[in-house]
Amino acid sequence: MKKAIFPGTFDPFTKGHEDIVRRSLGLFDEVVISIGNNSNKSRYFSLEVMQAKISETFQNEPRVSVKVFSGLTAMFAKEIEADFIVRGLRNTTDFEYENTISQANRYLNPQLETIFLITSPSLSSISSTIVRELHKYGGKVTDFLPYSI
Repeated sequence: MKKAIFPGTFDPFTKGHEDIVRRSLGLFDEVVISIGNNSNKSRYFSLEVMQAKISETFQNEPRVSVKVFSGLTAMFAKEIEADFIVRGLRNTTDFEYENTISQANRYLNPQLETIFLITSPSLSSISSTIVRELHKYGGKVTDFLPYSI
């Protein structure tokens, strides 16, 4: 069985993230959306809210689960017996950042492969940072999220 994790802070989880997960299901038997709990960062949306909203988004997809984790992604993958990490890339800047992280993850867990999926063109301009800023100042965010907030 091929199990992948899709890690991130997901603050918030966007339609771009949803697209990556749905496309990953064509490659993997199971995808675990893994919300990283970084105690050094304050969140805009709580972990509990995001976990509930993401679970709601995939309620009809039994091959997707949502888990919160602390610590290193590579160790979490090993803990839940996932051999793959899925990451979405919007641009070359994302690639440079993600490539460095994937090398560190592979060093920590040699069995772990990182798979990069290029973001769908219609979703490539969406980022959690932009959505947070829009929401903070009363802007419309419904076009960027797969759930209501």
